[in-house]
Amino acid sequence: MQNIGERLEEARKSKGISIREAAEATKVRGDYLHKFESNQFDLNLPEIYVRGFLRNYATYLALSAEKIIADYKSLGHGNPKPKASSREIYGRMDLTLGKAKETALEPTEEGEESEDGAKSNPATFKPLANGLPYIDKALVIKGALVLAIAAVLISLIIFAVKLFNSGANDDTDAINSTTDAAETVTVPQVVVHALDNVRIKLVDEATGAELFQGDLTRGDNRSFPKSSSMLLTADPIQNVEIEMNDQRYPTGLTGRDRIRIQ
Repeated sequence: MQNIGERLEEARKSKGISIREAAEATKVRGDYLHKFESNQFDLNLPEIYVRGFLRNYATYLALSAEKIIADYKSLGHGNPKPKASSREIYGRMDLTLGKAKETALEPTEEGEESEDGAKSNPATFKPLANGLPYIDKALVIKGALVLAIAAVLISLIIFAVKLFNSGANDDTDAINSTTDAAETVTVPQVVVHALDNVRIKLVDEATGAELFQGDLTRGDNRSFPKSSSMLLTADPIQNVEIEMNDQRYPTGLTGRDRIRIQ
């Protein structure tokens, strides 16, 4: 049993048509037709274009286009591929202010014996034998701890006040930054090019909204923001090409017809 490529090649040769003549008549590139006749269908194009080119070529050679497409699908081609779910990951930053722990200061009980064996009172200065005043070491250490804790608390209070005052400005800057970033995002476009005079209608399939309906003259083009699925109806459809991602694709169809753009 002949495969698809053998049937196409036999039909073309029986009519005495060259690949170049077939390409000019069908508006399908010659290397695509050559791959079809070699039973190769990996054209690195969207599936809708591969089926359209194959159907157009079969019709041109007076073969059953439906039979050719059915055999093509039986090879495992044309099955929709699962779409990878897109996920957006948002980070969150938590800013935590630690609170300084206050160290409880235990007062020295009156009458507690000091290192030198004498009973001491924190508020008592004892004269030394040489006439110099005696300063209690415990009192000095406690005073230093109190001053250090007070300095930490004051620093935290100043930081909190500055943070509160700058919060509004930070929010405004964040909004402006977000707006600027949003303005720089490039929205994918679908461009419809008119190879000759044609009447088109473009509909957003998801919402049913009509994006455009009217006539385009030869050399005209129209750009539209790309949605998940768009339906393009054109008459005649062979007079338009679709541009996506800086690449132009012919429809591979003739007459009044409709294609889905995804």
